Amino acid sequence: MAAPSDLGFDPWDPAFLADPYPAYAELRARGRVHWFEPTNQWLVPHHADVSALLRDRRLGRTYLHRFTHEEFGRSAPPPEHEPFHTLNDHGMLDLEPPDHTRIRRLVSKAFTPRTVERLRPYVRDLAGELVAGLVERGGGDLLTEVAEPLPVAVIAEMLGIPEADRGPLRPWSADICGMYELNPSEETAAKAVRASVEFSDYLRELIAARRKEPGDDLISGLIAAHDEDDRLTEQEMISTAVLLLNAGHEATVNSTVNGWWALFRNPAQLAALRADHSLIPSAIEELMRYDTPLQLFERWVLDDIEIDGTTIPRGAEIAMLFGSANHDPAVFTDPERLDLTRTENPHISFSAGIHYCIGAPLARIELAASMTALLEQAPTLRPASDPARKPNFVIRGLEGLRVEVG
Repeated sequence: MAAPSDLGFDPWDPAFLADPYPAYAELRARGRVHWFEPTNQWLVPHHADVSALLRDRRLGRTYLHRFTHEEFGRSAPPPEHEPFHTLNDHGMLDLEPPDHTRIRRLVSKAFTPRTVERLRPYVRDLAGELVAGLVERGGGDLLTEVAEPLPVAVIAEMLGIPEADRGPLRPWSADICGMYELNPSEETAAKAVRASVEFSDYLRELIAARRKEPGDDLISGLIAAHDEDDRLTEQEMISTAVLLLNAGHEATVNSTVNGWWALFRNPAQLAALRADHSLIPSAIEELMRYDTPLQLFERWVLDDIEIDGTTIPRGAEIAMLFGSANHDPAVFTDPERLDLTRTENPHISFSAGIHYCIGAPLARIELAASMTALLEQAPTLRPASDPARKPNFVIRGLEGLRVEVG
């Protein structure tokens, strides 16, 4: 088995971060599973394996429903990180059945298709206003002026967070999400802990206010959601709200800028989209496949598994490479080509199995709204300069995307 370091897989190398896809091709060519010493993880690059493992109940986002840290051969997190882990570990993304099943069922009662559909006019109008402002100014940073404010405002509106309180949401989210990168530093952990405390304190006050005066919002819905004797605890409500905010905009923000940068680098595809707006739905799926905002998703091995003759023992951690899986030629014809007309597109950018993204329908509405507004109001949109990539691997995005109009 070749060492991944010999294959060009280096998630801290700017050249790799700029374009990881050739390294992924090397990983797929060399085998189905690779040990990566720097993070003590098994890398899984093939679509079939990633898709199967996302549904395999021998793996879990947590192991604490079955084992203690000691039984699992792991150390407990440092006590000073506790506020982050309390917040993170009570959200359904990092829980397994039966807690995951209970919380997702209750959240689904508040996060219904009707609730999401009711937001469609708000999303469309807000996207139109943001793009109109960008056009009026002759351009600007697509990230800060359209891609970011749209999903942050939408999820804040959905949760019932007043406009005056929304300023810290994006910084809190960015600091918390720093902990999802590989081998985060102590400085990153300290920022995540501080943001976890501040965000939790804010939501605790908001929940108390909604208990006294319920509204037509998701926080009120989470308070009211129950099934027989089951209710969400206050911590579960706080963790759910933070998860929905973080997941509900990080992916959309990065999908937007990654997608437009891909379009700018593929002018024939952009011209086809401008000529035929009916391509928008398939374009969104293809852009999410082509340069997914979530490159890696981790799972703990709860019971020994075998991949291609390699036994991966209980206690190990698997890193499923979504970016590689989405470029697997065994599944996607000519995967390195951006093809907005692609119809067979089983990308896994929204994950799969019990942890499939509950907000996927809302993300698609937001991406379609901003793309439609930009195509209609800014038909000559073009890049003003080459963007810088964020120095992140797991959550892939740009520092900004300067554009010109007119």
